[in-house]
Amino acid sequence: MTLLSLIVALLLEQVRPLPVRHIVLDPLRRLSGVLVERFNDGQARNGVVAWLLVVVSVVAGGALVFFLLWLVHPLLAVLFNIAVLYLTMGFRQESHFFTDIHLALRMGELDRARSLLGEWRGGQYVGASSSEVARLAIEEGLVAAHRNVFGVIFWFIVLPGPSGALLYRLARFLGEEWGERTDAEFGQFGRFARKVFEVIDWLPARMTAASFSVVGDFEDAVFCWRTQSMLWADRASGILIAAGAGALGVRLGMPVHESGEIVERPEMGVGEEADADYMQSTVGLIWRALVLCLLMLALLVIAGWVGA
Repeated sequence: MTLLSLIVALLLEQVRPLPVRHIVLDPLRRLSGVLVERFNDGQARNGVVAWLLVVVSVVAGGALVFFLLWLVHPLLAVLFNIAVLYLTMGFRQESHFFTDIHLALRMGELDRARSLLGEWRGGQYVGASSSEVARLAIEEGLVAAHRNVFGVIFWFIVLPGPSGALLYRLARFLGEEWGERTDAEFGQFGRFARKVFEVIDWLPARMTAASFSVVGDFEDAVFCWRTQSMLWADRASGILIAAGAGALGVRLGMPVHESGEIVERPEMGVGEEADADYMQSTVGLIWRALVLCLLMLALLVIAGWVGA
């Protein structure tokens, strides 16, 4: 049932991509605003209360609905799983940026590629070269693939019904929405959200990096993972970028022109300069890693049938 739900949700998302910003993110932001207004006094303890209130209630509610539907008919429970996965997971949630940037670089439209990258990442890249744009797009694509697909899949498999997918999606949203706030007015309210997402994402990030390694250049991926990932500011992203760069045989990181200045960053990966060809290779790497995950899950299902 888990494998079937994943496959159907992935196919559905490919055929009819969900406008995730309007359907998912806007309601979550409104809910976040209400919680911040009512609970935030700048103290970390109220951030814990608000996080638990929304995450535990939604995750427990999702599990309860799943089991009630299962009692009525298993097919209803499967359909509920598919619906939740469709809302919480998907390649297409951000991949249109990656695709459009790739096409712009192919067509030699560097200014358009810079503009699209700015829309995606939220910065200004007027002075960025085509290699810098490709580098940043590949990095963003590797991390986005993990957080939109692989991380959701991991927790969907681990917890019953759709509760794992809901847990990961909500924890990620609150970790970004609250945990990345550094202004004095917001205070320490988002500290718990940031820390708990780091814990929730610890194992999934490493599983995704391992998948990249297996379906790419394994030796270089593991080497870069072990020697370079700790240099990145965000450790989980560093692991994904280092392993992905090594698997692809491309150099990522390094200084880039962003918002009118040169931002110093560590070098990640080995091999050639990033370009549009490596962006295409990144798409292939992610799809191979996804197929590997689905095959492993299928083997577990078969093993369960045989052992039953």
